[in-house]
Amino acid sequence: MIFLHGLGDTGHGWASAMGAVRSPFVKVICPTAQTIPVTLNSGFEMPAWFDLKSLDASGPEDETGIKKASQLIHSMIDSEVSAGIPSNRIIIGGFSQGGALALYSALTYSKPLAGVVALSCWLPLNKSFPAFVAGNKETPFLQCHGDCDPIVPFKWGQMTASILKGYLKSIEFKTYGGLMHSSSDEEMKDIKDFVQKQLPSI
Repeated sequence: MIFLHGLGDTGHGWASAMGAVRSPFVKVICPTAQTIPVTLNSGFEMPAWFDLKSLDASGPEDETGIKKASQLIHSMIDSEVSAGIPSNRIIIGGFSQGGALALYSALTYSKPLAGVVALSCWLPLNKSFPAFVAGNKETPFLQCHGDCDPIVPFKWGQMTASILKGYLKSIEFKTYGGLMHSSSDEEMKDIKDFVQKQLPSI
């Protein structure tokens, strides 16, 4: 399971939470993004998968950065496959910006994955889909969002779910009442159930 953190965080921020939802035989990788200047934060440097230019749904996006970051995720998956783990035994997921990258990376990856977990996020470059979809239309997606999120608005989550439902066979959109831009015990339990279902013991 490869899980991607949100803007300004590191892989350590999610390592223990993901360790708690995995089965004993599941390996968890929580990489840390490179530190880059982020336009949204006045050019301040912080760990980010790609630049964020605006919090407006129709605002400009860092298309080059998003594509470059997705290639990095694809190479991480490929290195696990080279090490002997079939792609359909690999789940990718993420929170916020990491969740956005997980969605984009899964849809632009040609080999089948075991599942995708997208928390409090959105689909980047969404106007380029479904044309950009290279695979994983049959893969189960779990999308989770708090209905009081002040950072990535709940309506972005709803819009993303409705876009994805247009071309994915299996997507579940779970809402958490009162949850802001964070996780909760209820959400972690849902993730754990999803991971155990998609990665059963062999």
